[in-house]
Amino acid sequence: MSYQVLARKWRPRKFSTLVGQEHIVRALTHALNEKRLHHAYLFTGTRGVGKTTIARILAKSLNCETGVSAEPCGHCPACQEIDAGRFVDYVEMDAASNRGVDDMAALLERAVYAPVTGRHKVYMIDEVHMLTGHAFNAMLKTLEEPPEHVKFILATTDPQKIPVTVLSRCLQFNLKPMSIPAIVQHLTTTLNAEGAPFEVEALQAIARAAAGSMRDALSLLDQAIAYGAGAVNARETREMLGTADTAALLSILAALSAADGEKMLGIAKDMQAQSLSAANALQEMAVLLTRVQLLQLAPGSASAEDATDAQLVTLAREFSPAFIQLAYQIVTEGRAELPMAPDEHCGFLMTLLRLLAFEPMRFADADAAISRPPPTAPSPPPKPVAPKSSAATPTPSPAKSAPAESGEKPSEWHTLLAALDLGGPARSLAQHCVLRQLEPASCRLQLAAEHQHILSSALKTRLEQALCKHLGREIKLSIEIVEGGIDQVTPAQTAAAARQARQDAAWQAIENDVFIRDAVDHLDATMDADSVQAIDTTTP
Repeated sequence: MSYQVLARKWRPRKFSTLVGQEHIVRALTHALNEKRLHHAYLFTGTRGVGKTTIARILAKSLNCETGVSAEPCGHCPACQEIDAGRFVDYVEMDAASNRGVDDMAALLERAVYAPVTGRHKVYMIDEVHMLTGHAFNAMLKTLEEPPEHVKFILATTDPQKIPVTVLSRCLQFNLKPMSIPAIVQHLTTTLNAEGAPFEVEALQAIARAAAGSMRDALSLLDQAIAYGAGAVNARETREMLGTADTAALLSILAALSAADGEKMLGIAKDMQAQSLSAANALQEMAVLLTRVQLLQLAPGSASAEDATDAQLVTLAREFSPAFIQLAYQIVTEGRAELPMAPDEHCGFLMTLLRLLAFEPMRFADADAAISRPPPTAPSPPPKPVAPKSSAATPTPSPAKSAPAESGEKPSEWHTLLAALDLGGPARSLAQHCVLRQLEPASCRLQLAAEHQHILSSALKTRLEQALCKHLGREIKLSIEIVEGGIDQVTPAQTAAAARQARQDAAWQAIENDVFIRDAVDHLDATMDADSVQAIDTTTP
């Protein structure tokens, strides 16, 4: 007996065995059971998601000898002949090769005649968007008011190319791409029925390579069974697909956490020697970074059964959540840029070097953070006279700083804040506070009343959590609102003063430039202070 490929052998025969399209199954089941049947259906979706399969099941439901229902018997001559592709009243037409007006006219001429053996004549037109404009025009009238015994089923991967006059005459169902868990589950069921041993990691690699297509997944499974001599294991499946081993990608991320560029490039060289796909490697790395972020921000949503979770937990502690976001963006953009790289390996190397260039921020221990000298803002040069048309920007002039309680120096809050894993509104809140007291189990900050609108319980909690994480102990945070201003320089005021100093220096440099002076003196030019923007050289 000849071998039948898995995609055909295990094609669903009933709605109850269809995978991943529950929304369509529900709608068609209700319509069939209540006998509310439309004369034209349009199924859209990418390749291998079930368009033809649903059309055949629908044809069986309409022509089953037990009656019209959502559960065709599968045993009567009509059901068996439709499954075998030889039912005379079910016609599948490929619009890619029969796209002209003559082909459509011949089909419509046959449609007016009564069914030969079935209850309904069902015409399934695949890739209907390939029909010519004249062919679409020829079918419009029949598509709107067909004979009672005729049902049209149209299928396409590109519904945007179908005229709106055709779309308006059909019930449209959009088939979803298959999810990775749904594909893995179906492949597991198939292999259990086939009696073939397998590893779940291999099925996950096949599911990702299938990109939402169940037919592609089953075709790759056929190939994997042949490649593995009847078994589907992870190592041989990765070799077949040209995908990198998860352990190698985890090693790259571990080397990144240690800022070990030589090790990262060494692993990349080994991957090149094995002719592994750089695009697949970056795709898998993006998946790993997503899982790391889940462990950081939503631990409950991560899988506790995966063997790599222990390594991912370690990486989650090594990297800051902000860096994982940046790394994910670098990896995904690097994958998109591969076609523009000199070659795939060069593009992969540059992506790894880009990750290394944005080395993740390290978190020093509490004692080191407290003992470091505070950053000092550069002394501003004498402020030049700005043109009359520009408004001067006031420079903050805070009152003399008073020493904080418990032996803390005012500048230590600036240093501690710079080391906290904090961003967004929570960091803005911290920048407008000053440190009054830092004890082993408590921290007391003060916030000027003019900024109390930025204080909320959620931001206070985030700031408290960042302090606990950085200091390595439980800290109870309190923030006091102070009327009439506070007597210390806040980090926000320090940053504003530094920005103003840079702006003043930039304006001084422009004003003293020889070329600019000549333009002003000889060409009657004027300088626009608002157009001068200082460059912050303190950040990468």
